[in-house]
Amino acid sequence: MRISEAAKRLGMSPRMLRYREDLGLLPPLRDRPAGRGPAHRQFTEEDLAAITTAVRIEQRYDITPAALAFGLRVLTEPTVRAAVTDLGRRTGHMPATPGRALDFEKERALRALGQQPRRPDPRDRRSRY
Repeated sequence: MRISEAAKRLGMSPRMLRYREDLGLLPPLRDRPAGRGPAHRQFTEEDLAAITTAVRIEQRYDITPAALAFGLRVLTEPTVRAAVTDLGRRTGHMPATPGRALDFEKERALRALGQQPRRPDPRDRRSRY
Protein backbone atom coordinates (compact mmCIF):
# COMPACT_ATOMS: atom_id res chain seq x y z
CA MET A 1 0.00 0.00 0.00
CA ARG A 2 1.10 3.55 -0.58
CA ILE A 3 2.26 5.88 2.16
CA SER A 4 -1.02 7.82 2.31
CA GLU A 5 -3.03 4.66 2.97
CA ALA A 6 -0.52 3.39 5.53
CA ALA A 7 -0.57 6.74 7.33
CA LYS A 8 -4.36 6.73 7.42
CA ARG A 9 -4.45 3.19 8.85
CA LEU A 10 -1.89 4.09 11.51
CA GLY A 11 -3.46 7.43 12.40
CA MET A 12 -0.39 9.50 11.58
CA SER A 13 0.82 11.72 8.78
CA PRO A 14 2.85 10.57 5.78
CA ARG A 15 5.53 12.99 6.96
CA MET A 16 5.78 11.14 10.30
CA LEU A 17 6.14 7.83 8.43
CA ARG A 18 8.97 9.27 6.35
CA TYR A 19 10.62 10.56 9.53
CA ARG A 20 10.38 7.11 11.13
CA GLU A 21 11.84 5.55 7.99
CA ASP A 22 14.75 8.04 8.04
CA LEU A 23 15.41 7.08 11.69
CA GLY A 24 15.56 3.39 10.77
CA LEU A 25 12.38 2.40 12.60
CA LEU A 26 10.93 0.55 9.60
CA PRO A 27 12.12 -2.74 8.17
CA PRO A 28 14.53 -2.13 5.28
CA LEU A 29 13.26 -2.27 1.72
CA ARG A 30 13.95 -5.61 0.14
CA ASP A 31 12.83 -5.26 -3.45
CA ARG A 32 13.82 -1.76 -4.46
CA PRO A 33 12.97 -1.21 -8.12
CA ALA A 34 15.94 -0.66 -10.40
CA GLY A 35 16.10 2.19 -12.82
CA ARG A 36 15.74 5.93 -12.73
CA GLY A 37 13.70 8.04 -10.41
CA PRO A 38 12.84 7.72 -6.77
CA ALA A 39 11.60 4.42 -5.43
CA HIS A 40 8.25 4.65 -3.68
CA ARG A 41 7.94 2.39 -0.71
CA GLN A 42 5.03 0.02 -0.70
CA PHE A 43 4.05 -0.52 2.92
CA THR A 44 3.40 -4.11 3.95
CA GLU A 45 1.57 -5.54 6.94
CA GLU A 46 5.03 -6.27 8.41
CA ASP A 47 5.90 -2.57 8.12
CA LEU A 48 2.66 -1.56 9.82
CA ALA A 49 3.25 -4.06 12.63
CA ALA A 50 6.79 -2.71 13.19
CA ILE A 51 5.52 0.87 13.32
CA THR A 52 2.73 -0.09 15.72
CA THR A 53 5.23 -1.85 17.99
CA ALA A 54 7.53 1.20 17.95
CA VAL A 55 4.65 3.54 18.82
CA ARG A 56 3.63 1.32 21.75
CA ILE A 57 7.19 1.31 23.10
CA GLU A 58 7.40 5.10 22.75
CA GLN A 59 4.12 5.56 24.61
CA ARG A 60 4.87 3.01 27.32
CA TYR A 61 8.31 4.45 28.14
CA ASP A 62 7.50 8.08 27.26
CA ILE A 63 10.28 8.44 24.68
CA THR A 64 10.56 10.00 21.25
CA PRO A 65 11.06 8.12 17.98
CA ALA A 66 14.61 9.50 17.89
CA ALA A 67 15.33 8.10 21.38
CA LEU A 68 14.01 4.70 20.31
CA ALA A 69 16.18 4.80 17.18
CA PHE A 70 19.22 5.58 19.34
CA GLY A 71 18.34 2.66 21.62
CA LEU A 72 18.38 0.38 18.60
CA ARG A 73 21.74 1.82 17.59
CA VAL A 74 23.15 1.09 21.06
CA LEU A 75 21.98 -2.51 20.75
CA THR A 76 23.45 -3.05 17.29
CA GLU A 77 26.68 -1.01 17.15
CA PRO A 78 29.43 -2.24 19.50
CA THR A 79 31.31 1.09 19.60
CA VAL A 80 28.16 3.00 20.54
CA ARG A 81 27.31 0.36 23.17
CA ALA A 82 30.82 0.68 24.65
CA ALA A 83 30.58 4.47 24.82
CA VAL A 84 27.16 4.38 26.50
CA THR A 85 28.36 1.68 28.93
CA ASP A 86 31.36 3.83 29.85
CA LEU A 87 29.07 6.79 30.49
CA GLY A 88 26.81 4.58 32.61
CA ARG A 89 29.76 3.56 34.75
CA ARG A 90 31.03 7.12 35.09
CA THR A 91 27.61 8.38 36.18
CA GLY A 92 26.98 5.51 38.62
CA HIS A 93 24.14 3.94 36.65
CA MET A 94 26.17 0.76 36.12
CA PRO A 95 28.74 -1.00 38.30
CA ALA A 96 32.31 -0.02 37.51
CA THR A 97 33.57 -3.60 37.66
CA PRO A 98 32.23 -6.63 35.83
CA GLY A 99 30.96 -8.10 39.09
CA ARG A 100 31.57 -9.84 42.35
CA ALA A 101 33.21 -12.91 40.80
CA LEU A 102 36.28 -10.88 39.86
CA ASP A 103 36.39 -9.27 43.32
CA PHE A 104 36.39 -12.74 44.88
CA GLU A 105 39.24 -13.90 42.64
CA LYS A 106 41.23 -10.74 43.41
CA GLU A 107 40.80 -11.26 47.16
CA ARG A 108 41.84 -14.90 46.84
CA ALA A 109 44.98 -13.91 44.92
CA LEU A 110 45.88 -11.26 47.51
CA ARG A 111 45.49 -13.82 50.33
CA ALA A 112 47.74 -16.22 48.43
CA LEU A 113 50.37 -13.47 48.23
CA GLY A 114 50.06 -12.88 51.96
CA GLN A 115 48.41 -9.49 51.60
CA GLN A 116 45.21 -8.48 53.33
CA PRO A 117 42.47 -7.43 50.88
CA ARG A 118 41.12 -3.92 51.41
CA ARG A 119 37.54 -3.94 52.62
CA PRO A 120 35.32 -1.22 51.16
CA ASP A 121 33.86 1.33 53.52
CA PRO A 122 30.05 0.79 53.45
CA ARG A 123 29.54 4.55 53.82
CA ASP A 124 31.52 5.29 50.66
CA ARG A 125 29.32 4.65 47.60
CA ARG A 126 32.24 4.72 45.18
CA SER A 127 34.10 1.93 46.94
CA ARG A 128 31.20 -0.49 46.30
CA TYR A 129 31.70 -0.29 42.56
